[in-house]
Amino acid sequence: MMHSNTVSASKITISELMLPSHSNFSGKIHGGYLLKLMDQIAFACASKYSGSYCVTASVDTVDFLNPVEIGELVTLKASVNYVGTTSMVVGIRVISENIQTGKMKHCNSSYFTMVAKDEKGNNVKVPRLILSSFDEIRRFYDSLYRIQSKKLSREIERKFDYKTKEALENLQHYNVEISEKLL
Repeated sequence: MMHSNTVSASKITISELMLPSHSNFSGKIHGGYLLKLMDQIAFACASKYSGSYCVTASVDTVDFLNPVEIGELVTLKASVNYVGTTSMVVGIRVISENIQTGKMKHCNSSYFTMVAKDEKGNNVKVPRLILSSFDEIRRFYDSLYRIQSKKLSREIERKFDYKTKEALENLQHYNVEISEKLL
């Protein structure tokens, strides 16, 4: 029988001071650097939970809500929100803090789907998730909703015929121009 694990057993927090070398041309911390940190904590969280090596399968909803400044302390918090058979959804929250004033900003919330692997690269089963609070149940359902919405969206995209006259006419509502040879 597969063993179980709690959400709290997956929780990880990391903090890092943002340096000038992490900045982009506008003097803010580069989004790619923050994504790298988020991928690292997602790996650590999923691996800690599953006891296996994990790889990133997808990244959902990366919204940069507030810029991060040089000299701020960035803290990332991660936990497993959902488990499938071999995959896990890791929720990540990114907060920046001005260490001189103590002012904190929510900079990002994101969801990484991680897959557990064995030493040969084959998918392996992950432990069942023990939900211990209503907040954990809400996060599980939120993940389930995002997964189902993504599947439905893919199905609609597969069935949509973008070559129909109606589809081409609909594009007049957007900032595009259709070449005459396509009409």
